[in-house]
Amino acid sequence: METIGSIPKTACPNTVAWCLRTACVARLLPLLLLLSLPAVVQAQFTFTTNNGAITITGYTGSGGVVVIPSATNGYPVTSIGNSAFVNCINLTSVTIPDSVTNIGSVFPPGGAFHGCINLTSVTMGNGVTSIGGGAFSHCSSLTNITIPNSVTSIGGNAFSYCSSLTSVSIPNSAINIGQYSFNWCTSLTNVTIGNSVTSIGDYTFYSCTNLTAITVDESNSVYSSEDGVLFDKSQTTLIQYPGGKADSYTVPNSVISIGHWAFSGCTSLTNVTIPNSVTSIRYWAFSYCTSLISVTIPNSVTNIEFDVFSHCTSLTNVTIGNSVTSIGDWAFDFCASLTAITVDTNNPAYSSLAGVLFNKSQTTLIAYPGDYAGSYTVPNSVTSFGVGVFADCTSLTNVTIGNSVTNIGGYAFLQCSSLTSVYFQGNAPSLGSAVFYGDNNATVYYLPGTTNWGTTFGGLPTVLWNPQAQTSDASFGVRTNQFGFNITGTTNIPIVIEACADLASPVWVPLQSCTLSNGSVYFSDPKWTNYPGRFYRLRSP
Repeated sequence: METIGSIPKTACPNTVAWCLRTACVARLLPLLLLLSLPAVVQAQFTFTTNNGAITITGYTGSGGVVVIPSATNGYPVTSIGNSAFVNCINLTSVTIPDSVTNIGSVFPPGGAFHGCINLTSVTMGNGVTSIGGGAFSHCSSLTNITIPNSVTSIGGNAFSYCSSLTSVSIPNSAINIGQYSFNWCTSLTNVTIGNSVTSIGDYTFYSCTNLTAITVDESNSVYSSEDGVLFDKSQTTLIQYPGGKADSYTVPNSVISIGHWAFSGCTSLTNVTIPNSVTSIRYWAFSYCTSLISVTIPNSVTNIEFDVFSHCTSLTNVTIGNSVTSIGDWAFDFCASLTAITVDTNNPAYSSLAGVLFNKSQTTLIAYPGDYAGSYTVPNSVTSFGVGVFADCTSLTNVTIGNSVTNIGGYAFLQCSSLTSVYFQGNAPSLGSAVFYGDNNATVYYLPGTTNWGTTFGGLPTVLWNPQAQTSDASFGVRTNQFGFNITGTTNIPIVIEACADLASPVWVPLQSCTLSNGSVYFSDPKWTNYPGRFYRLRSP
């Protein structure tokens, strides 16, 4: 009996061709399904199958215009995986079908389309419900994006650093906008937020320097907007001030709290008026407002959190009202132009002395204005320094620290690039982290008889500061009508010689600044005859 494969020919009611179809149907069907898709599609993508659904995991094509298929191998394409197209720099356009519900989130080295720097156009299907974290981050050529009404969640960093993106409309379907979603979208001018959004993450629009308006649907139950500024529904919390908005702003009287990062990175903001309704200013609220010149904290404010005015490089003066009882670390760090911090005398928790911020009893030094003075002597009442007290005080050249100081907080002298000398009058205090980080030209000086000093302190070299006037050798006395004496001590230590005429009411006048080259120097006073009596002393610069 003749057979085709294992099927007897006599079993075929019609033709051999029919028998071929019957015998090979299991092998032919997958082949026919494969051939139903363009061959190029199979070559461009790698994918996985799970529970009858396809996830695109990688792209191997040459870029240009890419259309993602709605199905392959007989299964629907429902997801674009983490990092599937990451850094595909030749990709210019992508179309995502309605079958896709999820666009992958951040996964090293990035989200699904992270770093596609030449991607200009994205057509997103109506089935997408989730845009993952970092999905389109650093797509710097992307000029516009239409988010379909199916989307309920936009992950953190989803469109961050899309520097060509000009406008965004968050659909009514969206519920969650993750943190950093649109930060550093420097061309973004306006944002519209739909009526269903109930969660907007931190720093969502940070450093969007051309953003002038955020508009919220009036029927939204959680958020609202007024004059392009984002608030909570009751407008008691100011959430986000657009980075490219007008130079001057008056906070509405309804506001109780200025939210964290609310004005951060608003580089055009020169002046802000804070009303007496505000009680709290949250962390980083005005950080990096590089054009902000002056700030008055009203008497209603009780809490200023950490880093509130950090990196406000044009800020010259700050006035703090009488009710502030909490100021966070780094509140005024890297304010290089700040010359004075003034505290209301009735404030129960804080005080200021000559523009420097202290606690009320002046036992803790909290903040030193960045451009206050080149030389500073810490008051004898101070026992400790707060965190980052002198950070980025680029005008500070030397500081004298009294013998009562027992603790110096972390980063206290961070990047004080002009600092050359730190003079300690007491024993070595305890140090926080990186106290002298970046102070590459500074030296620590300590006095004889003090303890716990080594060859370095906080990473800086230490030198014994021990100048002495020699009153018993031949140098002491009148020489060629000038009074003088030798000064000896550690080689190359800096000193200042001062004089006064009356110890009962001393007014010390600097006469000479010098270093002890080779460990000694001769000092002479040509004006000694102008005084019936004159007293001299040696001090650090």
